[in-house]
Amino acid sequence: MAPRLKLRDIAFFERPAHFARPFRFGAITINATPQLFVRVEIEVEGRGSAVGASAELLVPKWFDKRPELSPAQTVDGLRRSLEIARGLYLARTGFLTAFDLHSSCIGAQVATCAKKNIPALAAAYGPAEIDKAILDALLRGVEANFFDGMAGNIAGMDARLSPDLKDADIAAFLTGRKPLPRVAIRHTVGLDDTVAGEGGVADARENAGANYFKLKLSGDPTADAVRLAWIGKELDTLGRSYKVTLDANEQYADLAALQALMERIDHDSALRSIASCLLYVEQPMPRDITRQSPLGSLAAHGFIIDEADDSYDAFPAARALGYCGISSKSCKGLYKSIINATRAAKWSAGGARFFVTGEDLTCQAGVAVQQDLALGAFIGVTHAERNGHHYVDGFGEAPATEAQAFAAAHPDLYADAGQGIRLSIHDGDLLTGSLHAAGFATSVHPDWSALRPLEQPKSLQEQTA
Repeated sequence: MAPRLKLRDIAFFERPAHFARPFRFGAITINATPQLFVRVEIEVEGRGSAVGASAELLVPKWFDKRPELSPAQTVDGLRRSLEIARGLYLARTGFLTAFDLHSSCIGAQVATCAKKNIPALAAAYGPAEIDKAILDALLRGVEANFFDGMAGNIAGMDARLSPDLKDADIAAFLTGRKPLPRVAIRHTVGLDDTVAGEGGVADARENAGANYFKLKLSGDPTADAVRLAWIGKELDTLGRSYKVTLDANEQYADLAALQALMERIDHDSALRSIASCLLYVEQPMPRDITRQSPLGSLAAHGFIIDEADDSYDAFPAARALGYCGISSKSCKGLYKSIINATRAAKWSAGGARFFVTGEDLTCQAGVAVQQDLALGAFIGVTHAERNGHHYVDGFGEAPATEAQAFAAAHPDLYADAGQGIRLSIHDGDLLTGSLHAAGFATSVHPDWSALRPLEQPKSLQEQTA
């Protein structure tokens, strides 16, 4: 039986994260944004108290892309999501399993956020971050590591939020997990990134020896085709085999525009390199249009959803439209990632191809990247986008002592090659050995004294005054 816990406290903090280079995806360019930190204190029934942590960037204009909102307003939407979730979770005063807590709050969270004009994807951010910190505390309280704990269903997961599955499906998936010892990085090529020459996609100092590349799309089929041909030409100079994924971040207006791009990829000789190594295309159309647009014959190319993954029934709905995959991001919810991985395994048992991918918009060095990496390694994600190390300089604004503590505790993940402590990439891979420490994939917590409290979100009226 899964251990039960009682929540004692939830506290939010933030720290500025300044980017080493601009990151342009979709319709926005990010140069800086705050990083969230969550600290929870729990009482584990019969075991005493424990403290857990999680972390994630507060990314503007991704969870909520409505054009009438400023980037700052969308970040404040995430802050409001956190505060609403905090109230809901702390209102559960008895002993519950970790998944009891999550499942008893997620519906009310989405409904309450909707009344406050916060969309479902942003609504899920608050519970996602609290859940990770609770799991970290629980694992520490029972002195278990993430991989063993989840294989034994320490959270008490069941099918109550996924009626298309049975409890036995989830139990069988969890007990059958063998965590990957290494996960390949997928190098991000943002829309403003250098393509050729020094600092370009084929520069080993830039791509860290990656064999997988994630290429951002703009939504213009002609411009994207030209840029992809240029990138393919550069990648061909690597002298090794490589694979690519494409990510439009909802920029393709409709199926007609998407069809135009895929026809270019299929038939333009300049795109032969890209076509031959393309694994899948991520979230091509806006989330609302996605739900109304069956892919039809386009489905053969392999499409996944990401921003449209805003509920527990999103993957089954996308499957009915012709999508074969869905992204795992711990900022969207670790339990939902595991449920979706269970589905992919079950649906693929008869020979069909369904899968979960690893994507990274919000994971910086330290707790965030370690927890997301562990989640991917647990559910079987063999390669994952890792852009945090690429767009932010190491541990960024963290005190040197904090970075040193992480490097000492996780020497297979961090190293100082003369430019400060950074993510350590081994022949294009990240190693997961040190993530087997007690807790949720981290032996170290941030320096709480070096963080400021989460900024109080402004109302939309205050921001526009």
